[in-house]
Amino acid sequence: MYPLKITNSQSPHTHSPNKPLRTLHLSSYYRLIALFSESMAFTLQQLKQYDGSDPSKPIYVAVKSRVFDVTAGKSFYGPSGSYCMFAGKDASRALAKMSKNDEDVIGSLDGLSEKEIQTLDDWEKKFEAKYPVVGSLAD
Repeated sequence: MYPLKITNSQSPHTHSPNKPLRTLHLSSYYRLIALFSESMAFTLQQLKQYDGSDPSKPIYVAVKSRVFDVTAGKSFYGPSGSYCMFAGKDASRALAKMSKNDEDVIGSLDGLSEKEIQTLDDWEKKFEAKYPVVGSLAD
């Protein structure tokens, strides 16, 4: 197997012909990691472990059954953040309803209006643009 070099640049690299080197751009590396990590399945009970209460663990939020690592947004999702009630949970319904009420911080989409579903879709796009997917919720 050839060694793998991970780099931030896409410029060609000079290396010895006796030691073949495979170069993977950093953004491709993250896409590859995301592809593999999306296969991780979390139960709701397992997801609760990633609620920000343990500083040694990342913070996860589920949206439409996909689990996002929102640790980069710790100021929002961490213990004292304005969206801390979403950490370690499926926040789909709450995001759709633009609610921070505990009873809405669930995955059920039953009874939501078309407008609320569109709001949730908009939130999902924001999460996709900002945070990596680390898995999905197990059925």
